[in-house]
Amino acid sequence: MKTDIGRKVDNTDNNDLILVVDDSEQNVQLIEAYLTADGYRTISAADGYEALEAVRSGTLPDLIILDIMMPGMNGYEVCRELKEGHDTQRIPVMMLTALQDMEDKVRGFEAGADEFLSKPVEKMELLVRVKALLRTKHLNEDLESARDVIYTLALAIEANDPYTRGHSERVSAYAYELAKRLGLSAGQADIVRDAGILHDVGKIGISEAILQKPGPLTSEELVSVQDHPVIGEKICKPLRSANMLLTVIRHHQERFDGGGYPDSLKGKEIPVEARVISVADAYDAMTSPRSYRPPMSQHRVLDVLRRESGKQWDPDVVAEFIRMIRDASLPEMAPQKESR
Repeated sequence: MKTDIGRKVDNTDNNDLILVVDDSEQNVQLIEAYLTADGYRTISAADGYEALEAVRSGTLPDLIILDIMMPGMNGYEVCRELKEGHDTQRIPVMMLTALQDMEDKVRGFEAGADEFLSKPVEKMELLVRVKALLRTKHLNEDLESARDVIYTLALAIEANDPYTRGHSERVSAYAYELAKRLGLSAGQADIVRDAGILHDVGKIGISEAILQKPGPLTSEELVSVQDHPVIGEKICKPLRSANMLLTVIRHHQERFDGGGYPDSLKGKEIPVEARVISVADAYDAMTSPRSYRPPMSQHRVLDVLRRESGKQWDPDVVAEFIRMIRDASLPEMAPQKESR
């Protein structure tokens, strides 16, 4: 017998919404009774198809409790679809099972399950596991919100300067495409994309008078500018979701010959993601207008890239970037050409 999709039990003590998916109405009622008594709101579905219909209709729960053995579409298949969906991939899934074989749990984890609970369901174990999953989910949401604030701040800083407006977005787009062409993993390409947005966030700590100075920098001013990778790393360090970006932010100004900063890393000591960002960053800087010069021509930029290949930049990265330009595969995000 089907339970009612969208049937909610409200309780003012807790605002978390939990979707319970099981083809046994008796199991659903029992689990809902445990949850609502502890202050949770619930909705339910009698099979995998109803569960997917519920979340796709806009009812996004904070947690899904999902039976494995169901007719039509089993829990593994439902979980896999949820974890592949952009809007549902971060919803924690607790799988219910009467199966004891380790292979069944491995299969569940491979499908994206976050937790398992054995049948018959014991109240205290259910509530403890639910609370732990929701605590982790809300912590991750808070961290994501903090990351979004830093992303917005980084872009807002650039927006105040007509010479750097859109720079980080272009670097992110160029570097992401370059990373994929170089054969980096999907995870590494994502790191490159996100680091492209944040690579210059440390310039928050640099005086605008220095950043927008129309003439040459003094030695003291140059040292100040060279602090921005370390400042950026410190800004992003509290964000767990940005941990994989920290070394890229810190090392995007290193040189392949060891003459860069802040740590004078050399060659393959420099993280490959930072080597990719470095080329994309330099390309956009050279092709964009600055307070002290007009944008450089494409021909001149390519000459600089070739000349400094193996010195300032990784020669393999430079070679692929030049191929990307010649293949007309560079994302169409042209820098602004206006000058003050």
